[in-house]
Amino acid sequence: MTKPIVAIPADIRSFDGATWHAVQHQYLSAALNAAGVMAFLIPAFEAGYDSDAVLDRIDGLLVSGSASNVHPSLYGAEATDRDGPFDRARDATSLPLIRRAIDRAIPLLAICRGIQELNVALGGSLASEIHEQPGIWDHRRPDGVDRDGMYAIRQTVHVKEGSCIAGILGPGDIRVNSLHRQAIARTAPRLQVEATAEDGTVEAVSVIDAKAFAVGVQWHPEYWAETDKTSNRLFAAFGDAVRSYAAAKLPAAAAQAIA
Repeated sequence: MTKPIVAIPADIRSFDGATWHAVQHQYLSAALNAAGVMAFLIPAFEAGYDSDAVLDRIDGLLVSGSASNVHPSLYGAEATDRDGPFDRARDATSLPLIRRAIDRAIPLLAICRGIQELNVALGGSLASEIHEQPGIWDHRRPDGVDRDGMYAIRQTVHVKEGSCIAGILGPGDIRVNSLHRQAIARTAPRLQVEATAEDGTVEAVSVIDAKAFAVGVQWHPEYWAETDKTSNRLFAAFGDAVRSYAAAKLPAAAAQAIA
């Protein structure tokens, strides 16, 4: 069997006066080398997209991090310039794909902005500038460091016993590379909190009623997916789920061809 394919919704970026649909290399590399799957970039459009047409052709959905934030209007809040930058085309592409992937039992891994999109897609809300809230640490990236320093594994996260992620990483404390200025505020009704930072910030969730792998993490397992054991295990589990989904599609496709 050929390698299964995951879809990664793209960001809108501007370079040299042109508009690009882009995904950071680290997500594509982790999909290929840690999950063992191929990745297709899904262009971002504000209207006219058919989510099922995309999902008919892939075996998993990987929702990446980004410098942009989910638009507050999508969770009932008023947008300010401070909440940006925004990417309305990414919102309009990712959120319907997330909902339909869950409905169709297509494996889903959502990272950083992705976990926030997952929460909003299922009816939750987000908090901005969380470092300004009493008792909440500064989860933003440190100043004056290179990319390895930016994504350094420096934070402790507690994985809840009996959770979906505990089945992959084990329960208890793990060390991760979480860097963000927004986080889940009101958890969507269909989401279970799987892991939290020491200050109580939600760092991982799973979809309660999902019929397939459906997990979101606030940290960045993709960056060290080939060298860090915790990061690798999460991507490997996602890859296993994607392969299982792809394998289950083969008999159905063969039966349809015969009919």
